[in-house]
Amino acid sequence: MNHEKSPQSFSAKDSNRRSGRLFIISAPSGAGKSTLCKALLKRFGNIIFSISYTTRKPRPGEQDGVEYFFITQAEFEKGIKNGKCAEWAVVHENYYGTSTEYLDKELLSGKDILLEIDVQGARQILEKYPESITIFIMAPSFDELRNRLESRGADDPHVIERRMQNAKQEVAQKDLYRHIIVNDNLSRAEDEFLSLIERYRSSG
Repeated sequence: MNHEKSPQSFSAKDSNRRSGRLFIISAPSGAGKSTLCKALLKRFGNIIFSISYTTRKPRPGEQDGVEYFFITQAEFEKGIKNGKCAEWAVVHENYYGTSTEYLDKELLSGKDILLEIDVQGARQILEKYPESITIFIMAPSFDELRNRLESRGADDPHVIERRMQNAKQEVAQKDLYRHIIVNDNLSRAEDEFLSLIERYRSSG
């Protein structure tokens, strides 16, 4: 995480100027989070997508600086040591994290940010940014979630089983979030998700 020294975390109470909104979106793998977030960014072109850092290898079609910033484990651990992470976690044996400097800069300028992170990361972010708007996306059942993971053909059975175990732990913490959307029908879930975001953004 090669950033300059991070400023102090910003929240609305620190200034008379309206801060941006931080939308935190979490979901188990396969619940449809990425699809819904892409629809959000298409609808609201002026929402900034916060690109996380990770030490995992890029999947086919992923580009550095688009889906993630792909860095080495040594680079990531240096960022943790230097206090440059607003949140970080180890997920599926890889580091994931978000730059504090980036969030502070954009929120202070009044821009809204979309942040896709797991439940561990959401807890850390809420400690620093308690007014964040949190939304949890989930499949209608664990059987359906497993079917989705298997049908996309991206992971071997061992990885799928590990993702399922993590999904159960994440769903058990869904009450951490202000809003829960069950993605049993993509079109309906998309409408609910976009309407929710629009209500917050039009509230002044």
